Amino acid sequence: MMTIRQIALVRESFATLAPIAPEAAAIFYRNLFALDPKLKPKFRGDMEAQGAALMNMIAWAVGRLERAEELLPALRELGARHGRYGVRSEHYATVGAALVQTLAEGLGEAFTSEVGSAWIEMYDLISATMMAGAAHEALAA
Repeated sequence: MMTIRQIALVRESFATLAPIAPEAAAIFYRNLFALDPKLKPKFRGDMEAQGAALMNMIAWAVGRLERAEELLPALRELGARHGRYGVRSEHYATVGAALVQTLAEGLGEAFTSEVGSAWIEMYDLISATMMAGAAHEALAA
């Protein structure tokens, strides 16, 4: 799990991004599709709504980083759902890279190596839990 310091850094930096959430989401998807253009067809519909859902999910997770009993089951279910949408394990690395790029762009000078490391730790927890949920779902099918 994350340290108290890492949780604080993630929360503080996310609070800085919150006022520009729609822009941050747009930057994220721009970065994601630049890293892997083959992912774009997986996102159909209103990208603003998709971006809002992404930012809401991140906010929800950030608010529960020290409450594993709430966070982890929800992330496993989210991973299972994403697996049904065709998300594969290798996509998680691309998403993580896009997230770090987005944070660096959105936070500017406030994106220190310590902040980046805290977000990577958080994303590693989230992605590992989601991939476990997807694997469990695939085995049960």
